[in-house]
Amino acid sequence: MKLSFLSLASGSSGNCYYLGTPDYGILIDAGIGIRTIKKVLKDNAIDFAKIIAILITHDHADHIKTVGCLGEKFNIPVYTTEGVHKGINKSRYVEETLVASRRVIEKEVPFMIRDFRITAFEVPHDSTDNVGYLIEYGEHKFTFATDVGHITDTVGKYICMATNLIIEANYDDEMLKFGTYPVFLKERVAGPKGHLSNRETAEFLASHYDPKLKNVWLCHLSRDNNHPELAYKTVDIRLFQEGIRVGKDVSLYALKRTTPSEIFEFD
Repeated sequence: MKLSFLSLASGSSGNCYYLGTPDYGILIDAGIGIRTIKKVLKDNAIDFAKIIAILITHDHADHIKTVGCLGEKFNIPVYTTEGVHKGINKSRYVEETLVASRRVIEKEVPFMIRDFRITAFEVPHDSTDNVGYLIEYGEHKFTFATDVGHITDTVGKYICMATNLIIEANYDDEMLKFGTYPVFLKERVAGPKGHLSNRETAEFLASHYDPKLKNVWLCHLSRDNNHPELAYKTVDIRLFQEGIRVGKDVSLYALKRTTPSEIFEFD
């Protein structure tokens, strides 16, 4: 069946992505309001009632704000690690404690949700626990790597498996350096358990490009230290230096923070 991907929101104010078939779909993170989720799905002819699962990457507010409501009021199973679940239950941003909807998974132990084969993997970040996801559907392999302090061997392995990659490009080095953040926050963002910069993402993609990679979406852009055009340009230029042509060898998109993307469809 046809596969569809949609970014509902991607940034420091809230994150939520959709991946689905005509019969069912899943959400990756739930850091935006229920009304917004329903509206964006409806605007793209996606039936909210067909959402059968939610995958959570970590317990920061911009990824879990409405997970309690989705899980307990709408009876949608919520999948993540034991550590992330503990963080969700302690979070003051989640109004409903996950009980009936709680599903515990383990890192690098694949599990199935209908036809999706899903593997969570360790990602370094300053949360209670943090994972990325590889979601396989037929020939399609979607890797979600957001809130990545640095690219470890494990993160790199799953990035390199992707035919479709959603990867963080959180900040521009110069914007962060000369921006208004206090020193401790600048150090946190740029640290090994913070976020990936445009430059770091560009360098990894350029040095590890594989022709099977068809699409790259740059995600989780900072409100204060980045903008979509800059993130796109940084990656585009670095790929070009290695002879990799955006638009011909690979498609590249910079996701906006609060504006939904177009819907991408795959046969």
